[in-house]
Amino acid sequence: MTATSYVEDFTPGSGRRLPARSWLHSDAPRLSLNGDWRFKLWPSHKVADDAVAEPDFDDADWDLLPVPSHWVLKGDGAYGRPAYTNVQYPFPIDPPFVPDENPTGDHRRTFELPDWDTERVALRFDGVESVYRVWLNGTEIGIGKGSRLAQEFDVTDALRPGENVLVVRVHQWSSMSYLEDQDQWWLPGIFRDVTLVGRPAGGIDDVWVSAEFDHESGKGTITTEITAPDAAYPVTVTIPELQVEVSWSSAADVEPIIIDSVEPWSAESPRLYEAQLTSTGEQVTLRLGFRTVKINGDIFTVNGRRVVFHGMNRHETHPVRGRAFDEAHARADMILMKQHNVNAIRTSHYPPHPRVLDLADELGFWVIDECDLETHGFAYLDWVGNPSDDPRWESAYLDRIERTVERDKNHPSVIIWSLGNESGTGRNLAAMSQWVHGRDTGRPVHYEGDYTGAYTDVYSRMYSNLIETANIGGESGAVLNCGPAEGQRVRSKPFLLCEYAHAMGNGPGALSEYDALTETYPRLHGGFIWEWRDHGLLTHTEDGTEFYGYGGDFGEVVHDGNFVMDGMVLPDDTPTPGLAEFAQVSQPIRFGDLADDGTLQIRNRYHSVGSDHLRFVAVLEVDGDLVQESDLEVPPLAAGQTVAVSLPKAVLAAAEDGESWLSVRAELSDDSPWAPAGHVVARGQYELTPVQRPAVLAAPRVPNPAAPTTATLTLGAAGLEAAFDAVTGGLTRLGSMTVAGPRLELWRGPTDNDRGGSGGSYELGDPDLTDGQGMPGPTSEQRWRQRGLDRLVHRTKEVLVGDQALVVHTRVSAANSGRHVETSYRWFVHDGRLALRVDVAPSPGWDCTWPRVGVRFDLPTEVSQATWFGSGPNEAYADSRAAARVGRFQAGIDELSVRYSRPQETGHRPELRWLELGDGNKAVLRLSTTADRTGHRPGFTLSRHTPQQLDRAPHPHELPRNENVYLFIDDAQHGLGSRACGLDVLPEHALWPGARSFTVLFETP
Repeated sequence: MTATSYVEDFTPGSGRRLPARSWLHSDAPRLSLNGDWRFKLWPSHKVADDAVAEPDFDDADWDLLPVPSHWVLKGDGAYGRPAYTNVQYPFPIDPPFVPDENPTGDHRRTFELPDWDTERVALRFDGVESVYRVWLNGTEIGIGKGSRLAQEFDVTDALRPGENVLVVRVHQWSSMSYLEDQDQWWLPGIFRDVTLVGRPAGGIDDVWVSAEFDHESGKGTITTEITAPDAAYPVTVTIPELQVEVSWSSAADVEPIIIDSVEPWSAESPRLYEAQLTSTGEQVTLRLGFRTVKINGDIFTVNGRRVVFHGMNRHETHPVRGRAFDEAHARADMILMKQHNVNAIRTSHYPPHPRVLDLADELGFWVIDECDLETHGFAYLDWVGNPSDDPRWESAYLDRIERTVERDKNHPSVIIWSLGNESGTGRNLAAMSQWVHGRDTGRPVHYEGDYTGAYTDVYSRMYSNLIETANIGGESGAVLNCGPAEGQRVRSKPFLLCEYAHAMGNGPGALSEYDALTETYPRLHGGFIWEWRDHGLLTHTEDGTEFYGYGGDFGEVVHDGNFVMDGMVLPDDTPTPGLAEFAQVSQPIRFGDLADDGTLQIRNRYHSVGSDHLRFVAVLEVDGDLVQESDLEVPPLAAGQTVAVSLPKAVLAAAEDGESWLSVRAELSDDSPWAPAGHVVARGQYELTPVQRPAVLAAPRVPNPAAPTTATLTLGAAGLEAAFDAVTGGLTRLGSMTVAGPRLELWRGPTDNDRGGSGGSYELGDPDLTDGQGMPGPTSEQRWRQRGLDRLVHRTKEVLVGDQALVVHTRVSAANSGRHVETSYRWFVHDGRLALRVDVAPSPGWDCTWPRVGVRFDLPTEVSQATWFGSGPNEAYADSRAAARVGRFQAGIDELSVRYSRPQETGHRPELRWLELGDGNKAVLRLSTTADRTGHRPGFTLSRHTPQQLDRAPHPHELPRNENVYLFIDDAQHGLGSRACGLDVLPEHALWPGARSFTVLFETP
């Protein structure tokens, strides 16, 4: 055995380790050891010098490093660089061994021992990546393992009065790295708190207070488990709000406390009661939430009611601090979740900082608390050698789940324990589940990799498509990876999607379809978006330009690119339109059908609370102008209840001319801990305009058309004169503004989902969505690029001039392709306005979808503002438009696009009625659209960049500065899907080639 063998052994730790226990709020003395430590980085665990542990070692020439932190995020590269992988191990898969090239950081600090009157002292580490060795005053204290797990050591005998010297050696790689292959950055260091904890004589070493709620009687039952020496007794429990004060003279006296009436805790009404447990030497404060978790058949319930998770997978990540915790930022994050109707968190894929669970108790979230375990990289070896089925790793697996459960067991928000993530399956996971079942009978066990339901209580899947998910929810149909008997077993359990939509870049799509399945099938309990936040790390170019880096930006040998940028929130805390879509789909009040008699169906989708805290408002707008706003008289709706409400006639009075829209909303009537009064939790919108067949504006026939005889052509209407190039037929000027176009555009900056390769494409036409060999077929982006949609060229076939009319026929195609698109641009004057009709006709032979179909205009850079009547306020696409509503909106050009971590398609707003463009001082151009026979209208995008530029730039700061801005009028765009890791665009939301026509009218503002 060598001095560094602990780096590569199977043990869960050694030395003066103390048993796992709760993270308690106590009046026992504590000393934070956070702050600046002396730091020295070694290139290998085999060359580090143990002399650094000696108290008189001279570290004066060492650097200073703050604790908590990650050393790779400090020193601007002097201490190495962060590395991102999703599945890949960034070292050879040779368990339990790691390379000699193993950065090792020595941390040293001194502290003064306070004058504490304590019997024992513990040294607590809340998070250190990866394995660490601890010395105090030259005495070796022990080895800590489990990066996101708390560890305490008994240091009583090693302390001395006055100054003490603490040394912690941290190794970036270890045998435990094989168990921590989560989809995140590899960030070594002491990244959570280090604390000296006084343990008084007669103190309470641990306590578990379970507060159960009987939803039928309203009674609460408190069951208390105390770990304390006999000298700690008597122990008194006090709950002032419930007039409870009970004393126990010994451990044998401890018995349940029954309370006749309590208010239950739920994610919607997080009612907490403060309790104190006082022993002879210590007082511990807990916040009790009365709730009972049960599985009834295949229904998962809390307090007797079915739970539907509208959840997020939440990593701990910050662009500067990495996983180092900041409570204010965490609180702001969780408040943002609440404001967007997120009701659940899966702590992917490790227990969070303990204060996160305090916040979840307080603000109200259903929490799946996940163990610090993932061995995903063994998938590259077909799971051969996977630690999950290797008995040598059993003690490490059991240690991890024990420290997860024991630390977090007092939190009412935690309603499910999860064994980990993407670790295959095997005996060690089964042993973990068995341990949890023996320790906590009040919470079920989850693990997605238990595909046959052999040892877990909840059936879980990732990214199952809609057909499969419906089969799981229904009474029949095959279950993936299961035989008949196993299928019957998993069908007897509640089902949840621990990951079901990948929020990478622009997307995800099809959230409404998944929500509809949850509404249809009771055993489907919703799911969790992957994931909450982009993991971008703030870095800079050589010239100092800051940007958010992802995989490959730090010189990694292997990496997974921007796959780490997959959040509903951008690295700089900006919510994406996808989050607004989620909020709309997940809203707790559902506005249903508006009947002909003016009654509106309203349903309460909350789990447990009524609608008493809400104000209901109805608004009538005509052409985007406010006409009438009225409060709605809605009787109190209990959870799950539906009511038909008669709307005031004033908000139903459709105008004779113009579009009349009724909008209804439910908003908070009073301030809440997570939003002020007036915050909107649910919306609905209904068109009141009488149904009529739209009059389609047809381009007039041009009598006796002729070829142009001059170099420049003009066409004028209502003071807006247009100039055209006679050779190409292209627009050169509108009024006084230089303009180029129109130019057919079929390309868009591929979204991450367009580029995604996780699954097959519906374009392939086979039921397995594969290439026939079991491998995912080409992505949409690959198929589009193969057909040259990113490099189209244009040929003017004919320019014809008539009286107040101009017709331009073009053919658009790509090099080495016979496929083409015939496009006609017909300019004419209509009702005093300049009109453009675009006709698009693809040739036979197109065998893939199109990204978009529309035209581009190049405008001067002075154009910087947009006011429009149509769909808004955010971008919207065919399968992500639940949050869009019709109205009048205004935004600057940079507000119209989202600064996704990798540039891509953004900013499309469908169903445009009219658009006014301005230069910041005045309006410079107004345009409007007409509807086709179905009522469909084109949409618009205003951008500083072309799709080709978005395609080529890896990061936003690498986009070029242009001499134009670009206006796109798109008749349609392809949907978004979630194929970066999940479902492709559904057929009904795909854009297939076909003949299309649309009309745009231009005028002076």
